Amino acid sequence: MLKLDAYKLKWIAIIGMFFNHMVITWWDILPMWLAFPLYAAGGLTFPIMAYFVVEGYRHTSSLPKYILRILLVGVIALPFHILALGVPLGGGNPGLYPWLNIMFSIALSLVVLVLYDKIRFRALFWALYALLIVPVSFLFFEWYFIGVTMVLLFHVIRNESARRIVPAVFSGVCWLAMSLLAMASPPIEGVYALVTDANFAIIMLTFAVGCFFAAFLLKNFNGERGKKMKWLFYAFYPIHLAALAGVALALGLTDLRVFGL
Repeated sequence: MLKLDAYKLKWIAIIGMFFNHMVITWWDILPMWLAFPLYAAGGLTFPIMAYFVVEGYRHTSSLPKYILRILLVGVIALPFHILALGVPLGGGNPGLYPWLNIMFSIALSLVVLVLYDKIRFRALFWALYALLIVPVSFLFFEWYFIGVTMVLLFHVIRNESARRIVPAVFSGVCWLAMSLLAMASPPIEGVYALVTDANFAIIMLTFAVGCFFAAFLLKNFNGERGKKMKWLFYAFYPIHLAALAGVALALGLTDLRVFGL
């Protein structure tokens, strides 16, 4: 039976993230037969990351330092993230991809977990979540409302077996629904980048498959930490975005218009 420790799962997440960002950044030059599996691998990343974000929240010795560390990496990576991912879909409109990268999504998710644990009147929490967190995360944060909600589900679901599966399946269902909606809708110029390119709407289906497979991988997590890699992801995140952006600049796949220049 397949058994994976945290070290192996995090490496899977890192590799999937690189492949996913490669597809978005180099969309114009990648053949579809290659883009499909690479983008599917990207669906593995955040479900695995989200699980360990909650584990970090529960076991960190200093939550403020944890959040600040994540925000610092997010700020360092921000210009590379915008340059690499700010003009997706073959020269689409600048700024359509959420400009606050996944580190900001994680930081927001941690704040949401604090609010959930501190606000005992659940109706108030869910009202704030629905009226404030969901629309804000949808408009400005990578993984939209799906990422924050998935982190919250990893925290609120108490049954460990269900906790390993339900949030990742939820994310896959959301991406599947968004893909079908994108394929069924006419292009909406300047509103939602994912519906401006039919091929990209189709490839989102593979992203949903990756999310579903992430549930399978998490189900086979053996609960062991394995080798330490505390700083590896923090370092890899801005470095890989810088490398992808550099190649994209050299090939003319992006330019400084993403910064409004």
